[in-house]
Parts: sequence; structure tokens; C-alpha cells
Amino acid sequence: MQQISYSRPVIGLSAYSGSGKTTLLGKLIPIFNNHQLRVAVIKHAHHSFDIDHPEKDSYKIRKAGAQQILISSQKRWAMIHELEDNQAELKLEDALQKIDAENIDFVIVEGFKAAAIPKIEIHRPALGKPLISSDDPHVIAIATDDADSIDSKLPLLDLNQPEVIAGYIEKFVNSN
Repeated sequence: MQQISYSRPVIGLSAYSGSGKTTLLGKLIPIFNNHQLRVAVIKHAHHSFDIDHPEKDSYKIRKAGAQQILISSQKRWAMIHELEDNQAELKLEDALQKIDAENIDFVIVEGFKAAAIPKIEIHRPALGKPLISSDDPHVIAIATDDADSIDSKLPLLDLNQPEVIAGYIEKFVNSN
């Protein structure tokens, strides 16, 4: 599968549901903002969704400081656009085209686990799930809360140190 191309660096956070992707993203965005980096977020939703309610991820991500948010699911996508029942959800390539690249430095993609983009895998061994990186050549690092239980040649990042993960992402962005 050919890697997805975009005019700005794109990096994904990939994990099984319940691993803490949104929690990590909520910690990373303020760090990037403090470093004067403008971040757009594309978040994949697996179900229908409504946005901007205090208990919703999109609200939390916006409050964390993302300049742009695009969320995609089977029924609709937002910067808000309702889809007809027979329309397919956006592919990541199409979602990227909805982002205003002139006003951002890079894009973080949450979800779209199968997308051909560089990704940081979030892995919590206690959840009993296999490593995504075992089958996904696009994973460039693993953020984990238990590095001792992971056998991988990829860089291991401490999930409890978002500043370190942000630094890794900033190096990636600056090299692309």
C-alpha cells in the first residue's frame, strides 16, 4: 500500500479502542501550542456522532487547542457536513483535503488504523491486545506504559511522559 501524500506532515495515533488515544492527544496539543505549532486533527469515529457537547471527544480536542478538527464516521463528517444514508464515509485521503493546510504545521490522525501514514502505536500490554506494529509497516514508534513487556526494534516512548512523545513527533514533523 502506497503511503498517503499531503502538503504538510501527517502522523497518526493508532491503537485499539480504550487505549487512551484521545487522552494522549489532549495532553499533546497544549504542548504543541506552547511550542507555537499549529495542529489540525482528523479523528475517526466508528458510529454516528454529534459534536461539541462537553462530554464528546471533539469538544475536548477543540478545548485542548486544535485549530482545526475533522471527524469522520459512517454517517457524517464534520466541519460539519451531513452525508446521505447511501454515501460512504470519507477516506483519510479525502478528509485531508478538507483541512486548510495553509494555516497548520502538521496533522495528527486519531484512528484510521489501516491508513498508510506514519503512526505511533499506543500499546497497553495490560489490555491483552497484540501489537499493531507486528502487521503494520507504517508504525514508526510505540508509546507504552510497560516497555519491559514489549519486544520490538521500534523506538519505545513512555506513555506517561507526553512531553517526550511530543518531542518525538516534533522531530518527525521537522524532518518531513
